[in-house]
Amino acid sequence: MPPLLQIALDFVDLSRAMKVAREAADGGADWLEAGTPLIKSEGLDAVRTLRKEFPKHTIVADMKTMDAGRIEMETAAKAGANVAVVLGAASDATIEECVRAGKNFGIEVAVDLLGVANAAERAKQVAELGVSHIGVHAAIDEQMKGQDPFQRLREVAGAVDCPVAVAGGINSETAADAVAAGAGIVIVGGAVTKSADAKKATAEIRTAIDKGIKVETVLYKRVSEEGVRDVFERTSAADISHANHNMPALIGLTPINLGVKMVGPAVTVRTYPGDFAKPVEAIDVAEEGDVIVIDSGGLGPAVWGELATNSCVMKKVAGVVIDGAIRDTSEIRKLKFPAFARCIMPHCGEPKGFGEIGVPVTVGGVRVNPGDWVIGDDDGVVVVPKEQAVEMANRAMDCLEAENRVLQEIKSGRTTLGKVIELIKWEKK
Repeated sequence: MPPLLQIALDFVDLSRAMKVAREAADGGADWLEAGTPLIKSEGLDAVRTLRKEFPKHTIVADMKTMDAGRIEMETAAKAGANVAVVLGAASDATIEECVRAGKNFGIEVAVDLLGVANAAERAKQVAELGVSHIGVHAAIDEQMKGQDPFQRLREVAGAVDCPVAVAGGINSETAADAVAAGAGIVIVGGAVTKSADAKKATAEIRTAIDKGIKVETVLYKRVSEEGVRDVFERTSAADISHANHNMPALIGLTPINLGVKMVGPAVTVRTYPGDFAKPVEAIDVAEEGDVIVIDSGGLGPAVWGELATNSCVMKKVAGVVIDGAIRDTSEIRKLKFPAFARCIMPHCGEPKGFGEIGVPVTVGGVRVNPGDWVIGDDDGVVVVPKEQAVEMANRAMDCLEAENRVLQEIKSGRTTLGKVIELIKWEKK
């Protein structure tokens, strides 16, 4: 059987899920999945609605069953699902009951190996219990840390004879790789559901699967440490903050230049108000692409100006952040150099040489360690701890992608944000 394309509708609003389902079906999707968030939010009415509108498509109910296997398979089947999902972490008794219920009510039972330590061994065990297919799944939170499911997919596909599905950040560039690694069912979520044109996105992935090729995309990728800078350059300070639980920005620091972006690891400086010795020395310490972050007590006189800025331009330093004062701002604006400061004043201090370079500092109320990633734009500055950079970058890209879809729905429907996301429904009760 040729590889199948399954689209995971992981929405919390049925109306939005159905819009994507229509586009995906037109683009060549074989199976449509009522994702776990959708079922938890809308119940099995999501399955009923999909079945009614798409009578010829296979409808998957991603129940993620852990107990009460019979009742969950029965209700999914009666709602119109062709396939329902039980977790491989469930007991053998639960999986056996799901299989028996599946035979009784005419529904196939799939096992998702999410969270299973020894995926290949567990796959052999559940295959013997009679499940229809087995899914290898890199969870969203794992994807954010740069993990993919392909190694586990190869191991599982080599261990069992039944069809193997794969999910976890797959896009038009990696769909063919999924098939090559042994997938008979390719499950795609965000690369379709967050696309401004889900029909086109589905068709591109369909082509990639059918022809065994890579269709290039700039979105829907999750990076490792080497790709962090590129993601931070593509996303905004607002994306990074929103995607990471509304992470606070540096309070009270504003951009000197609008329309310029700053991204780089921090070279930290602690100095006294008006003592510009260590800030200037830090320019020689900084490497190309670094951001100099200065704690000068939040006060003047200025510790930075035109000459220091020109020095940074020569060295290709990415920007400067000053919890204190800056001057020569008209010249700095002409250079289009990213600079952020608490205050502006014309007078500077003297190079007394107090302070340190390369030590933890507190700037704008936020602790900044050497090497932390600093991102600044017109909205302000956020700091990402270097140990969390991969995850926070991937979450920021995920936020950007999701907003692309919402923006498209606002424009195409000539409607408002509140109506698209059903805001009143989701206000805290």
